[in-house]
Amino acid sequence: MAHPKSRISKQRKRKRRTHKKATAPTLSLCKQTGETHMRHRAYEHEGNLYYKGKVLIATEEE
Repeated sequence: MAHPKSRISKQRKRKRRTHKKATAPTLSLCKQTGETHMRHRAYEHEGNLYYKGKVLIATEEE
């Protein structure tokens, strides 16, 4: 296993890690339902499951 010649300081290590942070998810507005949802994800609206503006699974109405 390789060993570093000198110890990396806390400050140097933390400078490198400052760029690693979470980004906010991209949201879209559905043209069919007007629902805000995450892109490339199925979403539920009034009991139906939608994806790309089309109904994947419809609920049975009584």
